[in-house]
Amino acid sequence: MPETKKRDVQVLPIAADTTVMRSRSWTRLRFEIEYALARGTTANSYLIRGDKLALFDPPGETFTQIYLTALQQRFDVELVDYVILGHVNPNRAVTLKALLKLAPQITFVTSNPGAINLRAALPDTELNILVVKGEETLDLGKGHHLQFIPTPNPRFPDQLCTYDPQTEILYTDKLFGAHFCGDQVFDEGWEVFNEDRRYYFDCLMAPNARQIETALDKLAPFPVRLYATGHGPLVRYALLELTQAYRTWSKKQTTQDTTVALLYASAYGNTATLAQAIARGITKAGVGVEAINCEVAEPTEIQAAVEKAAGFIIGSPTLGGHMPTPVQTALGIVLSTATNSKLAGVFGSFGWSGEAIDLLESKLRNAGYRFGFETLRVKFKPNDVTLKLCEEAGTDFAQALKKAKKVRSPRQPATNVEQAVGRLVGSLCVVTSKQEEVSSAMLASWVSQATFNPPGLTVAVAKDRAIESLMYPGSHFVLNILGEGKHLGLMKHFLKPFTPGEDRFVGIDTETADNGSPILSDALAYVECSVDNRMEAGDHWIVYAVVNNGKLMQSDTVTAIHHRKSGTHY
Repeated sequence: MPETKKRDVQVLPIAADTTVMRSRSWTRLRFEIEYALARGTTANSYLIRGDKLALFDPPGETFTQIYLTALQQRFDVELVDYVILGHVNPNRAVTLKALLKLAPQITFVTSNPGAINLRAALPDTELNILVVKGEETLDLGKGHHLQFIPTPNPRFPDQLCTYDPQTEILYTDKLFGAHFCGDQVFDEGWEVFNEDRRYYFDCLMAPNARQIETALDKLAPFPVRLYATGHGPLVRYALLELTQAYRTWSKKQTTQDTTVALLYASAYGNTATLAQAIARGITKAGVGVEAINCEVAEPTEIQAAVEKAAGFIIGSPTLGGHMPTPVQTALGIVLSTATNSKLAGVFGSFGWSGEAIDLLESKLRNAGYRFGFETLRVKFKPNDVTLKLCEEAGTDFAQALKKAKKVRSPRQPATNVEQAVGRLVGSLCVVTSKQEEVSSAMLASWVSQATFNPPGLTVAVAKDRAIESLMYPGSHFVLNILGEGKHLGLMKHFLKPFTPGEDRFVGIDTETADNGSPILSDALAYVECSVDNRMEAGDHWIVYAVVNNGKLMQSDTVTAIHHRKSGTHY
């Protein structure tokens, strides 16, 4: 999408007395792992005009002025009766204050945790708040008799869905969304959004899969024609498919036989952002995550998660040189519950000092715990490089758990089928990619030309590879083809394990391709590619890419081929 497009508000009637106002950001909104595909996003707000006026989810402060202008062009904002909040984000405070100046009579409708967060976000403001717990209804007139369904999870403990039986619209807040900005309001041709919706789920919902299953059960009785989502296109055409997909993806997480307890508290949202990136790395490696927000969780919930998990990770901010009380409580539960044979990890963000992180680490090391990654200390807000580091740390942690489990299992000789599959051969290549400040590489032998026109190829990428997050449609990479007799040095280099965030290209001669990715100077040939599509296939993604450019650099050398004896490994 063109980065030159200005932010705007797209307005469209979607049902009787009901309008959507999509505040659109055409570029990446924030440095959070959920926005990593960099396809922009929309902050969807809704207006119901019954006998009374209700606004849903006004956007954050980056949209305040253009959003208010769009409202004032269409109706008298001073007449707004209710503002319904699916969740309370502190960055909405500026917009909410502006609305209150125009309409001080506004009553905010939110869950009980949402009311606490709202008062914290607007500490010096007199507020009218209607707290709903699930039994209450709100009659706006003209048949719009709203019903409320709390759907809390650790990431959004105040999440609230709202159902309007008049229009059969379910206002889903964070559920069923996608970070994708475009002119299309509804999801006709919904298959094109599959990748974005799955990525959004994996980042936001997968670590909270148990609570997502509970939310789906709560929402199931309502006859719905439209999901009015908080982000991205509204769900009209893929209602059944997306709902079933959420159940399938959630079940996949809750039935994992290896899990990690991810415990955290977050003062300003930064530690929660790190937790989200770590969780993404764990889940992509095929290990389940039980995310626990220590600020709202009961001690029994923390204890149960730690007892069940094969490993645990604790994250904390530093407040006044100390860790907050909820993290202290969680640490005490861990030390009294988890044997030191369980793998551990520590992370956190801080402003001027990081004593809480140091204390967590020292307590666990003194108790004899092994660490699955080097402690992550992040000053202030994370950036793309930091998020990639956290994701890779999560993947390393998960791989260590899987490796330990595999060691305990007796090794079986390859079957006839596995030996036969192993006779498939492939060219030895190195895939390299760089997007802004983030770069990665991997050795690849599952590569094949796929099309003549346009010239295209496929690469099989394991789900737990670090480079996987740089291989989405619209991304670019270079396929470096290695030459026989000259490949061993590069093969050895890219086969070695890299620590999270480690530069893969130290000591390697490279040039820069037109698409910005590294070219290995000692390669036999290279092709510059753009990812067109990808398909989920078991424990791999099959990435189809179009070749845009390329060059043969060693005309007197043949391609290095990788021969295997079993189809169970590369």
